[in-house]
Amino acid sequence: MKALKPTAIVGVSTVPKLFSKQVIEAMSAINDRPIAFPYSNPTSRSECTAEEAYRWSKGKAVFASGSPFPPVHLDGKTFIPGQGNNVYIFPAMGMAVYATQAKRVTDAMFIVAAKAVAEQVGDDSLASGLIYPPQSKILAASLHVAVKIAEHIFDQDLARVDRPENIEEHIRALAYAADYRD
Repeated sequence: MKALKPTAIVGVSTVPKLFSKQVIEAMSAINDRPIAFPYSNPTSRSECTAEEAYRWSKGKAVFASGSPFPPVHLDGKTFIPGQGNNVYIFPAMGMAVYATQAKRVTDAMFIVAAKAVAEQVGDDSLASGLIYPPQSKILAASLHVAVKIAEHIFDQDLARVDRPENIEEHIRALAYAADYRD
């Protein structure tokens, strides 16, 4: 860690505790905001826990994981660990492609999707450690991303259908909504 001086570490190894106290402390010594993304699933296979990342970095870590972790309370502050996985991109991408009957999926569409996810995270969320929209608002987040991708598809002349007057309404009309009877 001291020789490479990484700003971020991403775990996909499924080796529990790979991001040890020494690793997180070393990253914290060389970075104002060390990035730790232990993405391995399930939680028992995560490279470190949210509690460990925040505690060992003294609250400096930018954390997201592949598994859910509860909020962490440290020195009077509450950190809300994000869960970074394909739930924020792929369902929205699929919806946009379906709604536009896109001719192809391009790399640029994924950039649009990433930006659309990021623009939904405000300063208050960032201050609490949350770098993704709250999962409790996943439907709204997905629809927002799908609209942005669809706009891009239409703008790039990649759609096989005519551009609707209101893209958001078009996508909402196509979205599945569970309706349960009493």
